[in-house]
Amino acid sequence: MRTLGLIPARYASTRFPGKPLHLIAGQPLLQRVVQRCQQASSLAEVVVATDDERIAAVVRTFCRVEMTRADHPSGSDRIAEVAARCDCDAVVNIQGDEPLMDPAVIDAVAGALAGAEMSTAATAIRDAAEYDNPNVVKVVVSAAGRALYFSRRAIPYLRDAANRPAAEQLAAFPFLKHLGIYGYRRATLLRLVQFPVSPLEQAEKLEQLRALDNGLAIAVVRVDYDSIGVDVPADVARVEALLIRNSENQEARKSPLGAASVS
Repeated sequence: MRTLGLIPARYASTRFPGKPLHLIAGQPLLQRVVQRCQQASSLAEVVVATDDERIAAVVRTFCRVEMTRADHPSGSDRIAEVAARCDCDAVVNIQGDEPLMDPAVIDAVAGALAGAEMSTAATAIRDAAEYDNPNVVKVVVSAAGRALYFSRRAIPYLRDAANRPAAEQLAAFPFLKHLGIYGYRRATLLRLVQFPVSPLEQAEKLEQLRALDNGLAIAVVRVDYDSIGVDVPADVARVEALLIRNSENQEARKSPLGAASVS
């Protein structure tokens, strides 16, 4: 299966204009995302999809770019335009603001497409502050590993523990946080964007509910990774600190002294 990694990118952002080109430890944010994607063994190629020539001019120095229309309502619609004219069997939609994306998560999502039309990833919620946070999307998964529902509310409702603090509820049930990465078989993606916005999607402002509303099964892979994105300018310093720490850890593992200190 020939799988492309597609990264939708737009210049305009209410909270962080020009974010894709903002420097993260000396490199544009998008370049760092592309580098992580290129480490995934499942992707035949990584492509940035954008309608902005400023982004395209920079990205062409390190990655293939596909120009798209400017009127797409979502990232899914943008990558669908690219997928429609590309030679591929499947695509993985990677968020363009996650410079620490784990390549193993990309491979897991891509691998799930062998037995499903659409796939995504989830991780355990460990922070009580995320339990009631509507910006942290929750997902419930069937025994067969398929998504049953996504919501900005905490789901499922724990009837016997509803009055307990969030930390106790997290200890009582394995709540899952949805990660914003999607895999699609090419034909499925092209069909999905033809559906109108569904009532559930409109209510929760979650694109993936359009797929469930129209009977598409979504395979959910559980991973030990939590997305760390750049949403606002204040996130830059936090991500740069993590990049430095990860680099130092890698160097420590390479050196004999570092290896000995771990044992």
